[in-house]
Amino acid sequence: MKENRLQWCIGGAQGSGVDTSANIFSRACAEGGLWVAGKREYYSNIKGEHSYFVVRVSDTMVEAMLEGIDILATFDEETVARHFDEVRKGGAIIYDPSLSQKKTDDIHTLDARIKLELAERFRQEGGVTIKTLLDDAAARGVNVYPVPYGTLLNSISSRTGERRQAILGRMVNVLAVSASFWLLHYDLDELNSSIEHVFGGRKKLSEPNKVAAAVAYEYMKGNFKESAEYRLRKVEKKEKRMLLNGNQAIALGKLASGLRFQTYYPITPAADESMYLEKFERFSMNDSDEKGNLMVVQTEDEISAITMAIGGALSGARSSTCTSGPGFSLMAEGIGWAGINEVPVVITDYQRAGPSTGMPTRHEQGDLKFALYGGHGDFPKIVLASGDLEESFYDANHAFNFAERYQLPVIHIVDKAMANTTMTLPYFDPARMNIDRGLFLGDGTPFVIEEGKEYERFKITENGISPRVPIGTPGGIFWNTGDEHTELGHITEDPILRDRMMDKRMGKLDLALKEIPEDEQFHYYGQENPDLLVVSWGSTKGSILEAMGKLEGKKIGFLQIRLIRPFPSEAVTRIIKSAGRVAVMEMNYVGQLADIMAEYTGHLAEYRIVKFNGRPITVDEAYRSMKQIVEGKSEKRVVLTYGA
Repeated sequence: MKENRLQWCIGGAQGSGVDTSANIFSRACAEGGLWVAGKREYYSNIKGEHSYFVVRVSDTMVEAMLEGIDILATFDEETVARHFDEVRKGGAIIYDPSLSQKKTDDIHTLDARIKLELAERFRQEGGVTIKTLLDDAAARGVNVYPVPYGTLLNSISSRTGERRQAILGRMVNVLAVSASFWLLHYDLDELNSSIEHVFGGRKKLSEPNKVAAAVAYEYMKGNFKESAEYRLRKVEKKEKRMLLNGNQAIALGKLASGLRFQTYYPITPAADESMYLEKFERFSMNDSDEKGNLMVVQTEDEISAITMAIGGALSGARSSTCTSGPGFSLMAEGIGWAGINEVPVVITDYQRAGPSTGMPTRHEQGDLKFALYGGHGDFPKIVLASGDLEESFYDANHAFNFAERYQLPVIHIVDKAMANTTMTLPYFDPARMNIDRGLFLGDGTPFVIEEGKEYERFKITENGISPRVPIGTPGGIFWNTGDEHTELGHITEDPILRDRMMDKRMGKLDLALKEIPEDEQFHYYGQENPDLLVVSWGSTKGSILEAMGKLEGKKIGFLQIRLIRPFPSEAVTRIIKSAGRVAVMEMNYVGQLADIMAEYTGHLAEYRIVKFNGRPITVDEAYRSMKQIVEGKSEKRVVLTYGA
């Protein structure tokens, strides 16, 4: 029996409540003291295409996903067709028996490749049916549980007085969740509490759903024997916890850091951050006593988003924008403008699979080189990569501080997997954050100009940082253009001034590398002088760390690089030289970090482990690839391919 350790999956057509049911399941587990990590997968489609949510539950903290499913909760035929083969022996599939005779060829949203593979595998006269797939799963030792949703909906209708048709589209998912909890011997009270929370205490929604949960629980109890394979039980929580996703973690980090102005153009998976921030927006345009603390603006395109954010920063407000690959490309010229004008603005880039539109709702780490090199000419910018949700919260603070301390654009680079991962985490500690506005003369610091002199916004100083005032400051007149300029901001093409201004701006990167603490530049995990050093960045962190724990007796180190520009060349070189073999693991085709590491250290990694099919690296994939290297069985370039 497996207690408090499983992966649960629910799937259905987009718009049918998959996310809501997964949130109900996750919160019910979290309220019982369990740790959860959830992965949301969906098509670039508003309604109809298949989406699914995998939730991993444990009595210890989890940050990454495993391969396979223990319990598959379905309420449509496509979920069975896509995921039946992932369910482990001893696991369970919950399904609607009215769908048993549905043919996979008739599922119009099912990929042609999958239909062909199923037809070739089963070679069933008349076509492959859902029953065919369920019989195959049962033959492998999977328990199948037919749950007649239609009959249960009739019962719910009679108990609540609501018309059956009215509840059809919004209660089947709760039936699947409740049936799952009966299999897991989990208390219905936790489920009811979760339903109330997810529906925000709105009784018109929560009460009928609680009735639905009870109906399904009673049906399972009266018609099936209890499962002996899996159990969930409540455990004591030793600290306060929260359940949130990556978009929310970064948004909260920005709020705690003093964000005042956020712009965005809707793009997946970045838009959820701004829409979450809109919940905290309070701004008054009249003469009332209400104090505005945050303005969020949806712009007409990403060019407007970056330039409006720059305008906000010039006015003295902590300003940021968020986007994904295509929008990030459109922002390139604006970011260059901020670079030459020394404007402190933060850009959060939620990477997704490219190029062009690519796979808009799938995962990749393909923007790294563009974040470093995108834009014409040389100008300073800091690129900061978070590895998990907790880091992303605190890195939002670092991003603003770096931007204002060094007066330059900062790119906070995350990814779709992080954005759409839901986790239980201990409460963040805002006391760990500080607000460093740098040499900013707009927060009460006196602004004085010597008599007879003009304000030199771009004054050449010893460390390259010039006093900054908000536009509109009395006496603080200066000019911003996209051209090279004098210390006052006037356009110039003087070669001597050009050299001085380039040295002033680019020298900030050396200064930043000296001043930023090492633990904000990189993290090192594992033994010193390892036989195998794995180098990576971003959301691969959780899978790599858990895989390391499974490789007992192996001398392995993990170098997570967080500050990618300026690159911590000396420290990385030192760590590389202490290792035997070096492998870089990342989620793009060419191995972008491996190339960047070679550029800055001169070291070509012996192994490149890459994945680019749009799904995150699992713990199992990280474990197998690392194990093969230490056993001397690995190819130099390994492509990971697991994904549903």
